[in-house]
Amino acid sequence: MPEPDLYLDLMKKVLTNTVYEDAPVASVVSRGTAYDPDLRERGGDWPAVAHTMVGLRRLDDVHACLERVVADGVPGDFVETGVWRGGVCIFARAFLAARGITDRLVWVADSFEGIPPTSDCRHPVDRLMRLDASNEVLAVSRKQVERNFEKYDLLDDRVRFIEGWFHETLPTAPVERIAVLRLDGDLYESTMTALEHLYPKLSPGGYLIVDDYGAVPSCRDAVHEYRERHGITEPIHRVDHMAVHWRRGG
Repeated sequence: MPEPDLYLDLMKKVLTNTVYEDAPVASVVSRGTAYDPDLRERGGDWPAVAHTMVGLRRLDDVHACLERVVADGVPGDFVETGVWRGGVCIFARAFLAARGITDRLVWVADSFEGIPPTSDCRHPVDRLMRLDASNEVLAVSRKQVERNFEKYDLLDDRVRFIEGWFHETLPTAPVERIAVLRLDGDLYESTMTALEHLYPKLSPGGYLIVDDYGAVPSCRDAVHEYRERHGITEPIHRVDHMAVHWRRGG
């Protein structure tokens, strides 16, 4: 395996912490049990230490999408909306470094305050799930995310932060073109806002990844409403039990 591939493979293991096997924290999806390699691979727990909760399969998908857009010359940056501890964005920056790519950016978009109050949500599933009740775990400050980038020597001018609630920041986000757009905002409004303001910037041949499609019905509703409204017919490909992606046509 070539050196850059070894580096990226190791990054995935470290970011998901399959190396030191930290136990999950107690949450709506984790019960504080011992480390389970199967759960960690498929992103089925909320790790106590790892810098991402998406698991190895979804990191592999991000990796594959990045490789494809670079191979095909699809212009644009990597953008993630909802970053938690920053692990997926850290991997995207590691990918650019490993491939010697200097003309793309990594955009890190988050409130850095956790989930907005779900009592105000218009979708009944969001109000029922009450994900904001887990903000003790889900809220990670921008300073902490920056420190996590620094731990891998990957915090530089190719990493840009978009801080604030999505409805306030994404309409004027200074992103010009996107090659890979990954949505991980959980809620209906968070997903719809990201689609409305960022999907039009996704280059033809670029990838749209939705992390919560399989687990949060309100997120899935937002995706299908947006697709229907804009006549999007590209097939949706399932990544795992949670995430899906499609490649923009044209």
